Amino acid sequence: MALKNKTTCGYVAEKISMKDVENLFPIRNYDQEKLLAFTSDLKSEIHPMQTILFHCGDNTDSALYLLKGTISLADDNDKVYEIAAGTGEAKFPISSGSIHTATAVAKTDVSVLRVSQKILSPKYAPLSQFSTLVIPEELTKNQLLSGFMHHYNNEELNIPSLPDVAIKLRNAMQNDAGVAGIVKIIQHDAVISAKLIGLANCPLYLSAIPVKTCCEAVNRIGLNATRNLVISLSINRIFKTDSPLIKKYLDEIWKESISISIISFVLATITKQVNPEEALLAGLISNIGAVPFLSFATNLPKDYCTASDIELALPYVKGPVGHKILSDWGFAEEYLKVPLYADDWYQNNSEKLNLTDIVVLSRLHWKIGRKNSVELPLVTSVPAASKLKNFSLSPERSLNILHEAKQQINDTMRVFSN
Repeated sequence: MALKNKTTCGYVAEKISMKDVENLFPIRNYDQEKLLAFTSDLKSEIHPMQTILFHCGDNTDSALYLLKGTISLADDNDKVYEIAAGTGEAKFPISSGSIHTATAVAKTDVSVLRVSQKILSPKYAPLSQFSTLVIPEELTKNQLLSGFMHHYNNEELNIPSLPDVAIKLRNAMQNDAGVAGIVKIIQHDAVISAKLIGLANCPLYLSAIPVKTCCEAVNRIGLNATRNLVISLSINRIFKTDSPLIKKYLDEIWKESISISIISFVLATITKQVNPEEALLAGLISNIGAVPFLSFATNLPKDYCTASDIELALPYVKGPVGHKILSDWGFAEEYLKVPLYADDWYQNNSEKLNLTDIVVLSRLHWKIGRKNSVELPLVTSVPAASKLKNFSLSPERSLNILHEAKQQINDTMRVFSN
């Protein structure tokens, strides 16, 4: 650790209390017992002004939170941004991946909390694993959530089926069908065929020569990408309801899913570590678990639940139900993890960048781009960002990615929604 000029610090190391961590993400989500155990032996670290806390590119097994003072972060493009204690950004780790994606320097005397990255991993956090539905104690009296859990655990829930065209196409691909056979299957569904042609002509696959037939679209996109896109286009059909209240939620979730999928496509294309069409599909299925839950709510008596009940329950059902749906549909293991961890900034289930990482980064970008976005971590501080090779994210670059994706999202939204 390099020190410059000043060698004394105006702060003193202090024992970390419950009050110190109750606003820190994701630590504040732990139950009281875990928080007490977590804070029992912790002390803050103090560093004088101009201390280099870590270098860009260094390996690490710990996460840092800023408790007092101000730090500056410089990425590998020399873009500098600051974090001050007490701000929304300071509620998140300033670094939490396996590799630091920026260089941190103390602009003032600082006090920091250093914790093992293991404390951020899903096994410590209150996540429902796989397809098991878990209701937190504070929501056990939520009759909507309790009723849904009863139906779900007794396998009485109406789990949607993968549309026929997607099933037939996947089976044909497994039997090594050629372009002609694939086109024949798609053309039996006029809506999917038209949408596939629309996608082949949208900015995702922009070419000087527009395609006019399904065969031309498949040839331009490729067989594997066509399979993923047809599944993606088919998924829209399960986001349907006659209830005005539930339709509002389904429409919002569908638009969110499309936006995240397009940003996933753009990020995958730029970073070249994940297949873009697989990333697009992963973005679309990240919220799929909400559909059976909302369909269940549609069939309840009018006054049985409120919008508040739905919003409180959704975070606890999306992941496990999404895992079950994708498992029933025969999706590969890598896709099954996406609904489980897509909302967890600090998921870190693999050393290499995977589909879940791309979706997490894309969801963070999507939230950054919203006017009413809540408190968010810096994109450079989440573990997924540290897995990018030959490419680094920064607040400025994130805005550029959002700008690049905006027109693609609007154009692709029209194709998916028509």
